[in-house]
Amino acid sequence: MTDAREALAAIYRNEARRVLATLVRLLGGFEAAEEALHEAFARAAEQWPQQGVPDNPYSWLVSAGRFKTIDRWRRQARLASALPELAALSDTELEAGMRETPETPELIEDDELRLIYICCHPALAPDARIALTLREVARLTTEQIARAYLTSAPTIAQRIVRAKAKIRDERLPYELPARAELPARLESALSVVYLIFNEGYAASRGPELTRDDLCAEALRLGRLMVQLLDEPEALGLLALMLLHEARRSACVDAGGDIVLLEDQDRSLWERARIAEAQTLIERALRLHAGRCGHQSDDSGHEDDAQPLATCGARSYQRRRARRSCARIGSGTR
Repeated sequence: MTDAREALAAIYRNEARRVLATLVRLLGGFEAAEEALHEAFARAAEQWPQQGVPDNPYSWLVSAGRFKTIDRWRRQARLASALPELAALSDTELEAGMRETPETPELIEDDELRLIYICCHPALAPDARIALTLREVARLTTEQIARAYLTSAPTIAQRIVRAKAKIRDERLPYELPARAELPARLESALSVVYLIFNEGYAASRGPELTRDDLCAEALRLGRLMVQLLDEPEALGLLALMLLHEARRSACVDAGGDIVLLEDQDRSLWERARIAEAQTLIERALRLHAGRCGHQSDDSGHEDDAQPLATCGARSYQRRRARRSCARIGSGTR
């Protein structure tokens, strides 16, 4: 029983973001997806200690959350507000949701990227885009986001509520925009990935100075964005993150204290990541790299990486969003 509960806690930390993103796609809205997420983990807490952890926890949780929501909508079918959602669900989806061992939803690797792009819709205010995405994709708390923005948690909460209401009321589609529309969302999307990495590289709360899960998630999303849009700015940001990640193990000593750059053991630096970053830089330069690509190029040639707050913020942040990057990434590195 203890092992199952420990496994559930670890799965929540590592998979909740991905489960939520998939549920948003399947259920068509934040509110329904968030309720489904909580119901799925509550059901797992009841069943897993007795029945064991399933082979595919992600798929189990998606299926459990979706089926619970569909069941609730069925019971409420007499209410007019529930009928459109029921009509949108095909018989195939309903049957899949009832399977004991459901199939993994298609395109799962893109669900969080889709969620970033819907959160970064140009119809939303810039501050609201980033706050919403950090909450829904990175699962940062409103307090963590508020510290980055130098404002209060209630202010951030209101921005997120208004953004969700706008998405719902204007029926903004949960889908990747057409290629022609990508540039309008690219800066905000890259800013979000950058802030996720910064929170992992210099955690603003918790016992650890860094968070491996957020750094890994930012790198994964960065690679997905490069695959989706082979643009210099996306290549440059991924190179930046790789350069900093390459030396993260040398930034903290065995006692948990920060090690300054000049005192770091460079044998601990991951040369494979540095080489990958340099390849990305060369590719970005061939595509007439933007400012972040040039800054990454400087870091690579120096065999070092500048602090995140000074190296990447000027390229991706504007006004308060820029100050957010500096707030999260500065002072501790």
